[in-house]
Amino acid sequence: MSHLDHDPHAGHTTHGQAPQGKAAHEGHGDHDKHAGHGAHGEVFRRKFRLSLLLSVPVVGLSPMFAHLVGYTVPTFPLSTWVAPVLGTVVFLYGGLPFLSGAKYEISRREPGMMLLISTAISVAFVASLAASLHLASHRLDFWWELVLLIDIMLLGHWLEMRALGAASGALDALAALLPDEAERVTDGGVERVPTGDLRVGDLVLVRSGGRVPADGVISEGTAEFDESMITGESRAVARTPGDRVVAGTVATDNSVRVKVDAIGEQTALAGIRRLVADAQASRSRGQVLADRAAALLFYYAAGAALLTLLVWSILGNGGTAVEQAVTVLVIACPHALGLAIPLVVSISTELSAGQGILIKDRKALERMRDVQVVLFDKTGTLTEGRPTVTGVAPAAGWTEDSLLAVAGAAESDSEHPLAKAIVEAASTRGALPKATDFQSITGRGVTALVGSARIAVGGPTLLRESGAVPPEEVLAHADEWKRRGAAVLYVLADGAVAGAVSMEDGIRPESRQAVRDLHAAGIRVAMITGDARQVAEAVGAELGVDEIFAEVLPEDKDAKVAELQARGLRVAMVGDGVNDAPALARADVGIAIGAGTDVAVQSAGVVLASDDPRSVLGVRTLSKGVYRKMQQNLIWAAGYNVAAVPLAAGVLAGVGFVLPMEIGAVLMSLSTIVVALNAQLLRRLDLRPKSVAEPEKGTHAHSM
Repeated sequence: MSHLDHDPHAGHTTHGQAPQGKAAHEGHGDHDKHAGHGAHGEVFRRKFRLSLLLSVPVVGLSPMFAHLVGYTVPTFPLSTWVAPVLGTVVFLYGGLPFLSGAKYEISRREPGMMLLISTAISVAFVASLAASLHLASHRLDFWWELVLLIDIMLLGHWLEMRALGAASGALDALAALLPDEAERVTDGGVERVPTGDLRVGDLVLVRSGGRVPADGVISEGTAEFDESMITGESRAVARTPGDRVVAGTVATDNSVRVKVDAIGEQTALAGIRRLVADAQASRSRGQVLADRAAALLFYYAAGAALLTLLVWSILGNGGTAVEQAVTVLVIACPHALGLAIPLVVSISTELSAGQGILIKDRKALERMRDVQVVLFDKTGTLTEGRPTVTGVAPAAGWTEDSLLAVAGAAESDSEHPLAKAIVEAASTRGALPKATDFQSITGRGVTALVGSARIAVGGPTLLRESGAVPPEEVLAHADEWKRRGAAVLYVLADGAVAGAVSMEDGIRPESRQAVRDLHAAGIRVAMITGDARQVAEAVGAELGVDEIFAEVLPEDKDAKVAELQARGLRVAMVGDGVNDAPALARADVGIAIGAGTDVAVQSAGVVLASDDPRSVLGVRTLSKGVYRKMQQNLIWAAGYNVAAVPLAAGVLAGVGFVLPMEIGAVLMSLSTIVVALNAQLLRRLDLRPKSVAEPEKGTHAHSM
């Protein structure tokens, strides 16, 4: 079919954290982004459990701990050697990752958390060993503090690694939902084959309740699919022939046949896993700040410890000097600071991936909270990106239903998008009559015999060449539609005009709510399109956008982004990623929308798996929540260390208060717990779009 007169826009279509190796593991180098966190988490889990088991007798037999709690230490042969022997084992076994990390930091000349932890446990070990072997004048026993400090650090790093591996682990679990076998359609019927044996071009049968084994296009059948694993949207989505479906999604009600077009690393799931891996590997400004704070804290703590040792030695109390210097180092261990950012990042990555928001660039996510204007591409983003029947004007003797019925019947054999839209609209009102003798007239339209009448459907050229004159009531509607930018198709019955139909690119119902919600958040909304100005202004007026850029060529879209930025505005660009790449890259935040089956959008910092424009609000909610938690954790972690170090050094000794090491160790662990619990509060964020009201009657869609 060819309706070329009516569609002037037919051609329009519408970017980490520091390696944990240096900080936490034996074998401190780069590690596999997908499996590394989980593997190292298992290492820390084993070390923590064994070290904790060995620490119980060390703590229980400690005179200092017994005095603190209030019991008498039991004695038995060689009981005095339990703490030195087991404490040494814990130091060498449990403390090895921190000692290795310190060596790595020294080699890189980047002092940080590992060097501080290693300094603290090494000083405590040497002091305690010297006392146990009677090699020093002091009788200080730090064994119980040493083992507890190592236990606490191992526990913290285990929790950190487990959290960092959660997002990729969740995606691995999704991948595990793929069926082991697929039903491949052959000339002889259907054969069951391992999913890994599928090849591009294969035709597979997906039964009701079954999972799609590979990405592809529906070739036969219609079904509703549960795509929540990809988009985060809980509602099933109707998919018809020609629609793409994604591996792992579920056909909930009917069977369909799918032609495979992507397997293995080319599938959407594989692409999503790559995005999550990139997000975990990228470094945010918050992480950079935390690393700098850890380095500064090392110098601060080391200087404070040396000053403490010097001052207390001058005062003539060598034992107290060593004890308070070690206490300073224990207090200064920035474990809470080390967890402050990674935990927030890992939890937010896991949370967002599970709700259809894929973060490729953490800096883009951070910038989203400061965005002042959101620039939407129109076609395929705010609109459906496909033609929809939005108006029917029947002539006398015809009704809307009867007019659509004969038009749909005549168009039923056509593959043109406009024809499909008419057939779809007509089918919703009842069964279509049978049509015969279908003919497509290039550049004009189609004709077919429907019942005993010759029905023709086409644009102005068909009308002009037929010599038919539309009745006044039909002509009035057609003129109004044209002024709005709609395409108009005329329906002729035996040469007489039976009515007209308007065809426009339907506005997504979600778009109205997205604009309202952005305005409620104090954010301006702009729209950019290659469509004619009257079309763009009609869409903009209905949605209530603040600014419209119309008749913009794809290659000029980035210039419009630059124009907004030149006004001092921070811009988020939202597009479908097809011809919006330069604009997405230039914007402060580039958001690719509707990329559930095409996640390799290189120009965007954020990828929305669904095509719901309201998800942009979810990105902003996540951005604000992540920034708030990062800020709170950094303030608490760094502030605690800065304030506690002078107390551990003994600045209040003149008034009779010196912070004991055991209390310092407890406070340090409490600081870590506070940071970890605060980060977990991020899980309360709901990033999914809220329900949208049905579109009001009388509202129209607009031309593509």
